Amino acid sequence: MKNLMKITSSLALILLVSGCSYKGDLMSAKKPKIDETLEIVDSNSIRSISDINAIAFEWKKVDDTRVTGYNFYRANLQKDGTKLKLIDTIENKYITHYLDTNVEPNTKYVYKISSATKNDVESKTTKDYIVSTLDLPEGISFIQAISNLPRQIKLIWRPHGNERVAYYKVERSSPQTPKWKELDDVKGRLQAEYIDEDLKDSVVYNYRVTAYTFDDIPTKPSQIVKAQTKALPAGIYTLKASTNRPRKIVLNWNASESSDIVRYNIYRSSSATSGFSYLKSVNSKTLDYEDFINEDGKIFFYKITATDKDGLESSLNVNAVMGSTLNKVNKPIMTLAQIQGEKAILNWQSADKRTVSFNVYKTVKDGMFNKKTIKISGIKALRYEDKDIVRGVEYSYSIQSVDEFGIASEKTDTTQLILPKLRELK
Repeated sequence: MKNLMKITSSLALILLVSGCSYKGDLMSAKKPKIDETLEIVDSNSIRSISDINAIAFEWKKVDDTRVTGYNFYRANLQKDGTKLKLIDTIENKYITHYLDTNVEPNTKYVYKISSATKNDVESKTTKDYIVSTLDLPEGISFIQAISNLPRQIKLIWRPHGNERVAYYKVERSSPQTPKWKELDDVKGRLQAEYIDEDLKDSVVYNYRVTAYTFDDIPTKPSQIVKAQTKALPAGIYTLKASTNRPRKIVLNWNASESSDIVRYNIYRSSSATSGFSYLKSVNSKTLDYEDFINEDGKIFFYKITATDKDGLESSLNVNAVMGSTLNKVNKPIMTLAQIQGEKAILNWQSADKRTVSFNVYKTVKDGMFNKKTIKISGIKALRYEDKDIVRGVEYSYSIQSVDEFGIASEKTDTTQLILPKLRELK
């Protein structure tokens, strides 16, 4: 018992001495030279103390003057059976403590010690000395992974009860990458939380946490816990866009199926497949939007996404919907343009059922360079008689259709008319 207490109190000293006093050849296959007259280490004097990753030994010194040190042999009973290998040589026979740090947790080993000389001759070995390392400490007793967070997963656990614990190592895997990946070290035994960020949407991840002592000895890993990141909001697949509104395109849609939507984002492009740029956002209670466009017959393509309270936006990879402003009405068809008596007569036919009135454009050419155009609007009939003409002056006429919204068609081709001057009597 006294010897065991000495070993315990001198472990720190052994760590210092063992690093500089031995010259072991772990893989030596050389057959040892045995001198049966050399004093053998007393097997009954051997004592040991086991830790998780080390075993400390103590034995009684050999008094044989030929002995200069000791050889240590070891075998892993689970892996090597009883096939021992030389693991180290102690070159000073007055050293009677040895620390083996090249061992695994919860493993049974067999050791033998022989007395060594400077001529590589040694004594018979001791009897088999069987000893086991300690098992890893139990892991943390409680761990939970919290799902449905935006591109992140939160881990919480109960702090480890062992006061030697200095930090925790967090690891992650997933169905796509089953190999465990070290994420981070969480410093401090009483720390009990970790948030894994920048994850993919709607993906399941696996986690485990291992506690480590101040001397980097791990506990058993925690149980494996799973959590899933929050899915993107449900997209908008019910978008409709108008094609019959003057100088605007009206959009309307049904609400997203997700319950925590805070706004809708409207995107627009002149192409159905690319080039969509952000146009406008509206709050979650608004399910329509008017895009005012100062152009007739203009076509645009639209997509709408939903954004939830966590800032996640539904996919823009949805089919675009086409909308357009109302086209111009078709221009009328001129059927008659001639001078009758002292007036100009214009007849035409409507070419569009949207037409509600017509505009007549009258251009007066007064001289070589002077022209003046007059617009006569609000004509309901399909005929116009112009009595305000002067002989010898050239007049040009064109006609335009107008719908109920005031959208005007292109003008017809111009028609020139002249009321001839009267001949002077001689």
